[in-house]
Amino acid sequence: PSSGDVSLSAGFTPDPYRLRLATGGSIDASQSRGAECSGFIADAPDLALFYNAGASPLIISVDAAVDTTLVIQAPDGGWHCDDDSGEGLNPSIRFTGPQSGLYDIWIGTYADASREEATVSISELFSE
Repeated sequence: PSSGDVSLSAGFTPDPYRLRLATGGSIDASQSRGAECSGFIADAPDLALFYNAGASPLIISVDAAVDTTLVIQAPDGGWHCDDDSGEGLNPSIRFTGPQSGLYDIWIGTYADASREEATVSISELFSE
């Protein structure tokens, strides 16, 4: 992953866990990750989350000044994508019954392949 990896277990603090990183890339997510995905992402994930699940949901959200997208490959290999479910033009994905394991996370830019700054938030309590 371009911005590293993080390991969190259910009940982690502080909640939300936040990380500032660069978004986007030159790959059209709809072509490489499935038609339901949108935006332009990097080849490698931006963040690898190793998560030890509990009973709480897992919510991964992005906050940025530009229109961003979120692409996540869950531990079971399934793809989860979002464009604007968070605040404004920001994405957010909620795993109601999260699995333990590796979540590969890409933060894309919606309109073009520019690299922009964003903050990814990982929470069990709320989305941002």
